[in-house]
Amino acid sequence: MRTIDLRSDTVTLPTEEMMLSMMDAELGDDVSREDPTVNRLEELAAKRFGTEGALFTPSGTQSNLISVMVHCKKGDEMIVESDAHIYYYEVGGMSAVAGVIPRLIRGKMGVFTPEQVIGAIRGKDLHFPPSTLVEIENTHNRAGGTVWTPGAVSTVGKTAHELGMKVHVDGARIFNAAVALHVDVEEYAKHVDSISFCLSKGLSAPVGSLIVGSSAFIERARKTRKMLGGGMRQAGILAAPGIIALTKMVDRLKEDHDNAKRLARGLKGLDKVKVDMKTVQTNIVLVDVAPTGLDSSQFVGKLKKSGILVADFGNGKVRFVTHRGITAEDIDETIGRVECLM
Repeated sequence: MRTIDLRSDTVTLPTEEMMLSMMDAELGDDVSREDPTVNRLEELAAKRFGTEGALFTPSGTQSNLISVMVHCKKGDEMIVESDAHIYYYEVGGMSAVAGVIPRLIRGKMGVFTPEQVIGAIRGKDLHFPPSTLVEIENTHNRAGGTVWTPGAVSTVGKTAHELGMKVHVDGARIFNAAVALHVDVEEYAKHVDSISFCLSKGLSAPVGSLIVGSSAFIERARKTRKMLGGGMRQAGILAAPGIIALTKMVDRLKEDHDNAKRLARGLKGLDKVKVDMKTVQTNIVLVDVAPTGLDSSQFVGKLKKSGILVADFGNGKVRFVTHRGITAEDIDETIGRVECLM
């Protein structure tokens, strides 16, 4: 029985072309800005987002942390959705390393409003930390891969800027959002101060993320990256697959979205599991397994024994993620195996 791995799009493997590009990459010392392949990747990313600059980093977590450290000083407050990845899954780095306090607001399917931002600011009272940053996650992982529209980002960004705050987007899967809405990522970048995005999820590169923003922001980010140990030497070996990811792997994300909808419809038709189709907007499917009488951990364990790997989201929910390694046939096989557990 073959295993079907739907835990995350982080399990994607690089294409053969990506592997060959690593062997042929022109190399130099990137800390000294002498790696031509890294330079090309950063120029490509900046052009794609319509920003002045970009910075290659080892991971999305580091990209987010760098951005927070550049936009904020220790003791500042960041307004963030209560289930955001930066708060939920990044080991408290915003506070432990950056010294920034999270101010949580509850979004609707991961999206919050300008009014909520205004309501979260506590003013200039001596007792309160200053609110200096608003963080948006697009797509929103724990909400089920749900998207922010450019319009929603624009209204929140305008409000934040009028209040003297910066806006950072954790856009780990922002290309999924752009493909789902048939928009260009530049439509997001024009409303915010920085965006981080992953090469190593649906875009299938083996390693790396990028941050885009103004030249001044990127210069400060470069120094902060060095402080955090993210300065790399002949990093073109890692950047070369990233160039292929950006130039050849974006449009195919639609296939992952189609497979996610196929999976969601199939699971929704089964007894004892629930799927909210409103949240199935990109490549993530959240499934409520509480009606089965099993908790999420037990359900994940039973699926694993049947050769299906998924992620435990707690509170009776499990997450399925489609990606380049998953076909429509895999989806149908998954639905059949889940049905056998009912």
